[in-house]
Amino acid sequence: MFTFISMEFNLLTSLFLFVTPLFLLFVAHKHHTSNKNLPPGPRPWPIIGNIHQIAKNPHLAAAKFANEYGPLISLRLGTQFLVVASSAEAAKEVLKTQDRLLSGRTIPHALHLTSYMDNYLVWARDCNEHWKSCRTVSRLELFSAKAIEAQSSLRNEKLSHMLDFLNNTQGKVVKIEELVFTTLINTLSNTLFSKDLLDLKDEKTAHGIKHMLFKILENSVAPNVSDFFPIVGGLDLQGLRKDSMNLCNNMSSYFETTVKERRAGITKNAGHEKDFLDRLLENNFTDAQISILIMELFTAGTDTMVTTIEWAIAELIKNQDVMRKVYKELKNEHDRDSIMKSDLSKLAYFNACIKETLRLHPVVPLLIPRRALEACEVMNCTIPQNAQVWVNVWAISHDPKIWEDPHTFKPERFLGSSIDFTGHDYEFLPFGGGRRMCPGLPSGVKSLQTLLALLVLEYDWSLPNNEDPTKLDMAEKFGVTLSKEKPLELIFKRREESINM
Repeated sequence: MFTFISMEFNLLTSLFLFVTPLFLLFVAHKHHTSNKNLPPGPRPWPIIGNIHQIAKNPHLAAAKFANEYGPLISLRLGTQFLVVASSAEAAKEVLKTQDRLLSGRTIPHALHLTSYMDNYLVWARDCNEHWKSCRTVSRLELFSAKAIEAQSSLRNEKLSHMLDFLNNTQGKVVKIEELVFTTLINTLSNTLFSKDLLDLKDEKTAHGIKHMLFKILENSVAPNVSDFFPIVGGLDLQGLRKDSMNLCNNMSSYFETTVKERRAGITKNAGHEKDFLDRLLENNFTDAQISILIMELFTAGTDTMVTTIEWAIAELIKNQDVMRKVYKELKNEHDRDSIMKSDLSKLAYFNACIKETLRLHPVVPLLIPRRALEACEVMNCTIPQNAQVWVNVWAISHDPKIWEDPHTFKPERFLGSSIDFTGHDYEFLPFGGGRRMCPGLPSGVKSLQTLLALLVLEYDWSLPNNEDPTKLDMAEKFGVTLSKEKPLELIFKRREESINM
């Protein structure tokens, strides 16, 4: 899963000129002895395989191949063998039927960081004891119904700060992604270790932290010679591993002092209400384990949410008739205070808009790649041991056999539907499925609903320079998340019942 650009392709080309005959024989032998029951796919080129065919939007390229070869295809990226599931049926077999055997991960070489390798949650090689421990403590302390209720006053406080900031910046251009990012990061940092990490007025620091977190993600999916050809992994030819190590060290500096102070005072009864960091210390997590878990929680809890909110707002401003319906439903049922306290899942059209946003713009279009722990059968084809497995959520959510007019934003398709966010219906997998499913789903949905509802109810939005919203640029940029290529900038104005009913 990567963004493929010409500079990296030139680097690959240069490297291939120096590949030894022994390596060529190894690749030829590997191809010759391949299992004959592999999923079908385009014929790979010598050495590079299908790298050149994936291009910069692998979710689109894989969907195109699925139309030609079927819902389960195989590709070769250098020496890496890849299987892509692009239908609801194939996704169900990967995420449910063979979930245990396909629950591994391949850690990208950019994240082969000595102090973190055995401590990952998202990138854990398998569902080991540390992975289980992280999932358990996170679920209990952050994502359970009890935890979400306990966090409500804190969440509402940070949302109020966001609204106050917008009230003081009326008429000015606001970058949605940075506004939402700062609000979410402060909500999460207070939940994790009881302090704000950012100031809404300090755009420079917010931008810097966002850049660090998202750059670590970007490095993990960037085209890396070491991922395609592990034999050269130790060389770090593109410097991605070194860059990731520096970014992780810089990011951890924002909270490592808090960890040390808390650890030193853990027996002194500091008097504060216990937070997530206290629970980690009570469970004997090391500094390295705490550091990487906090960074993964920050990344997972902000990047996907920021992306979804930005797409939802873009679709609403582009489709004013939908905006009017959403506003009317919210206005009839709620005011600012009640939105922060209510169960917004009961608002049918509002939630249909959120689901349609996640369908049309799936947050993680290929999910996080899985790895086959053992060889297994999927759709009567063999998935070799250690093969990477992608689930092409984008292809499934744009499948015309499932969704009528799949490229159009049409929330009505979810009205009266029993399809929910949990991945139970494999045609709609916004948070993945199986044991590697996003554990933060309940908290994420709650935050998404509340944030979007407040922004719709409280403000009119307009584009800078009176741009026509129907012509809003909706181009996508592929990465771990499928974000807007051009960040959304809006001018906010307090509502005065100005939307025509």
